[in-house]
Formats: sequence, C-alpha cells, structure tokens
Amino acid sequence: MIARAETALKTHDLCDHCLGRLFARVDTGTTNAERGRKMRAAVPDGTGDPVPPRMCWLCEDLFDSLERFADAAMDKLGTVEYDTFLIGTKVDPLVQDREERLWAEVGGDKAEPIKAEFNREIGKIVEARTGKSAEFHSPDVVAVVDTRFGHIELDVAPIFIYGRYRKYSREIPQTRWPCRMCQGKGCKRCEGTGKMYQNSVQEIIGDVLIKEAEGADHFFHGMGREDIDARMLGTGRPFVIEISEPRKRHLDLEGLTASINEHGAGLADFSGLRPSTREEVRQIKAATPDKEYLAEVRPHGKVNKGRVDEVVQSLSQARITQQTPTRVAHRRADLARQRAIHDLQLMEFSEDRFLLRLRTESGTYVKEFVSGDNGRTVPSFSAALGVPCEVTALDVLQVIDNSNEG
Repeated sequence: MIARAETALKTHDLCDHCLGRLFARVDTGTTNAERGRKMRAAVPDGTGDPVPPRMCWLCEDLFDSLERFADAAMDKLGTVEYDTFLIGTKVDPLVQDREERLWAEVGGDKAEPIKAEFNREIGKIVEARTGKSAEFHSPDVVAVVDTRFGHIELDVAPIFIYGRYRKYSREIPQTRWPCRMCQGKGCKRCEGTGKMYQNSVQEIIGDVLIKEAEGADHFFHGMGREDIDARMLGTGRPFVIEISEPRKRHLDLEGLTASINEHGAGLADFSGLRPSTREEVRQIKAATPDKEYLAEVRPHGKVNKGRVDEVVQSLSQARITQQTPTRVAHRRADLARQRAIHDLQLMEFSEDRFLLRLRTESGTYVKEFVSGDNGRTVPSFSAALGVPCEVTALDVLQVIDNSNEG
C-alpha cells in the first residue's frame, strides 16, 4: 500500500481525499481524508511535499466546496416535505477520466469512486444539519448535486395511498380513458378534453389528492376493475393511488376522505385511506380474488321459474371455458380460459326479468356466462336454458380479498 501511495505521489499532486480514496477498501472506520494523511506520512522521505498540494491534480480541490454543495442541497430539499433523503452527484467527466487514469497507473482494486465519497460526505453534512435520515434503499427524495455548476435537481419519490372505492354510477370508468381518436391530444370527438369519459373513479380521488400533495400526476392501481356500466358495491374494491412528485407527503387522509366523497357524491365514495407502498401495489395487481355479483337478466323468449331453477342448480359450481369476449377482443389476446362458478342462486323471478346472484373465480366474464357470447362461453346460462338471455344490469357485490375474509 505504501509503495502504491509513493508511486501515486511521485506522479501526481493529490489531496488527502484523492490519495486516501485509493485505499478505501483496505480498512473501515475512518475517512478517506484521514487515510490520505496517514499514507502521505508513511511514504519515504523525499517523495514529495509532506503536506497536500495547493491544487489537487485529480479533483481540482472540489472537496473544499463540500459545505457549499451541502448548503445548496439543503436549500433545494427545503422546497419539499420529506423524512428521508439521499445525495447523488454528477461529477465532471474529466475528473472521472483522471481518476480512472490514476487507477490504471497504480491499481484501483482497493479504491472508491469519487462520486461515492462526494455522496457520503455531502450527505453527512445534510444529515447533521437537518436532523433528517439518509436512506439508501427507498428515500423520500434524492438530491442530485452537479458539482460542475452547483446546480441541484430533486428526484422526489411518489406517495402511495391505499383505500377501497364503491362506484354507484354506470357511466364512469375506473381509470382515465384517453380518447381513441386523438390519443389524449384533444379533438372534435372528445370536445378537446382528450378523454372518452369526462370523469372516472381515479379522477374523483386523484384530483383532490394531487392538489393537497402538490403533486405532478396520479396513477391508479386497482385490484381488477368492473365494467363501466357495472356498479361496485359492498365494502368496495381495494386500490392504491400513486401521486408523483409530491411536494407534501404528510396528508390528513381522514380529513381528506370527506372532501373526496363530497367531490364524488352520487358517483363513487372511498373509505379506509392509509399510506401504502410500491410493494402493496404489486400485491394488489397480482391478487386474484373471487367476486360476488348480482345480475339482472332479461330472457328473449318465454321461460318458467321451474326451468330456470333447474339451470341455476346445474350451473352452480360449474367449470366453464371462456374464449376472450367479442367486446374486448380488440384489446386482449384471444385465449380460452377455464373459470369456476362457485355459487349460483336465483334471487327474484318474473317472466321478463330475473335476478341471479353469483360467486365466481377471478377473471370470469359474467355477462358472457349468461349470454354465451355466440358460443364463446361453454357452458352458458342461455344455452342451458334454451332461451337467449342478456344481462341488463350488473353489480359487483363484493371483492373477496383476504381483508374481507380475515
């Protein structure tokens, strides 16, 4: 190690930071500057000046500006709400080139990159002065210091909020739906709005949260979705909404629930709002819960209750095969899927209308189970009854996830 330090100092004028960084992986519990001082003192007399040079060949004395960079980072961090942070740096490529050249000359197997030291040393100052914690895996915000110009950029982590929604309108989708004609740009068909539908469950809650958090955008992650013309009832459907680039992270979710529900009066309401995580988003997207439905069915022909009862009994606990429905074939792969009807009950009956209550496996197309979709669902209620039937109104009564059953 001493020989390596001697070679480095004979070749280049190095500050203690840049000298010590060559040996960062040799021991721990000290700083690179302290390592550099020790290595400089250990080399044989006559190698060079026993004190650091006035200008470091490698970093050009950038480490003298640590306090200034830390002050700039704290000023920028002060514009957002955060509990944890991380410092990143952009270093002049010429500085990095010189560092790699030095490694090639004397060996870099024990060295630490200059960016890593900058990140750590600036972070230590910021942590001490702000009382905030440095977090290396999932910080609330990353402050990126451009050491060339002293410019600071913030990369603010999104916030995630879990909840459940009930949808009472049969005329709004779960998420924003860009106009098919203009792809969201605005055209005559959408009257310049860029949307197929002027409101959605996502926008009812997202527009309130984004204003409160002073965020840039919102993204909705639901545990599945219901058709636009279906209501979502019961205890609601679980979801996580993501707010990007929030300036505020600590929201009064209990108080905001009232504002959100007032905003969605008659269309949708929300409950159980609480902080969430990206991991919970993955869990929600991967979940395959059973669902309970209430389907209003209209027969296109004469039926009697006794025959309907027989069909209901025969199809309860049936296994069905569903080819991708005609109505969604333009946006989904044409596949045959096996699904289970766990339970089927006749709730009300008249000759021109009856109600079916179903519990089905996740991914079952209830409308097509009733209609048969021109033979794409087998068996189907219509085929078993011998009379064409269609669902005229559909309600999701329950999404049976673990929190319901626990």
